[in-house]
Amino acid sequence: MKKKVFSVMATCFCMALLAAATVHAQVPGTAVRATIPFDFSVSGKTLPAGRYEIRRIDSGPDGLIISNLNNKHSKAMFETEPVEARRLSSRPKIMFHRYGDSYFLSEVFAGGDQTGRELVPSRQERTLRRQLASNGNKTQPETVALATD
Repeated sequence: MKKKVFSVMATCFCMALLAAATVHAQVPGTAVRATIPFDFSVSGKTLPAGRYEIRRIDSGPDGLIISNLNNKHSKAMFETEPVEARRLSSRPKIMFHRYGDSYFLSEVFAGGDQTGRELVPSRQERTLRRQLASNGNKTQPETVALATD
């Protein structure tokens, strides 16, 4: 009986440690800051070049908000899905899809994390991708990565 109680307590302790590590990785208020040198789109909204901050909306990892630090009216909220990094980076980075002169925010990675957040392509990006494909352009969008501050 004592072994069973000990086993249950050990399992609960391990689960609590795992949950604490997961919660730590999803702390709301943790922000990624970057200077973005071009206009870009997020969830159908075009934002001007500038200095931005990306942070979680609440305790869940799915909802993020991007805010221009110099213009409080330039912001957008968006939903994300988990994505695995191709390589582990010690610094946070922000990824964009580029089609000619059009940039679309696509992924956000916190430094040192293997898992980042990926945006679902907006209607505007999907339309642009289809137009390029119908014109015979079968190339994928260029991926542009920005290191953060």
